[in-house]
Amino acid sequence: MEQTIAPLALSRAVDMEEAASILAKAERILVIGCSGTGKSTLAQAIASRLDVVYVSMDRDIFWLPGWKTRSRPEARSLIEQAVAGPRWIMDGNSPGTLPLRLPRTQIVLWRRPPRRVALWGVFARWLRYRGGTRPEMAPGCPERLNWKFLKYIWTFEREEVPQFEEMLSLHGRDVPVLTLKSHRESDELLARLQHKI
Repeated sequence: MEQTIAPLALSRAVDMEEAASILAKAERILVIGCSGTGKSTLAQAIASRLDVVYVSMDRDIFWLPGWKTRSRPEARSLIEQAVAGPRWIMDGNSPGTLPLRLPRTQIVLWRRPPRRVALWGVFARWLRYRGGTRPEMAPGCPERLNWKFLKYIWTFEREEVPQFEEMLSLHGRDVPVLTLKSHRESDELLARLQHKI
């Protein structure tokens, strides 16, 4: 007899107004989504409005100069230190680290626009910072664009999103999640937040 597996319960989806109300009082916030979708821009805008510490997973956790990755134990230790802080907003992916991050998170903002937006975002970022290092990246990691990175973006919904959904179901079932599908929606969230603080 074939065994059926019950679907995982997803996190609690919220609308824009509820998310703005939660954000206005939140002290620990995650911003996730495909590269090039504006995670860092949104996170920094919220950090400045709420006066919370901005943590970039790329700059502060994963990368060392010369595009060298930190060891997993060291990265894990840095994540544990960051999430133990009282007030922060953290942008970055790495679904495997969500079990460390979600238990302390009060709201997740998921930047999830169409793939073309992400592709345009990374291309525009590459043009802007070509030959240099963007502020959200570790020093000594000049902006780069290659086929491996473009493939990651192209297959993000198919390959990465199921991992996020699983981690949210297992470790963030009670954490409110707002999905933002355009830059306009992000701007609307910031405007609503501004009226509540």
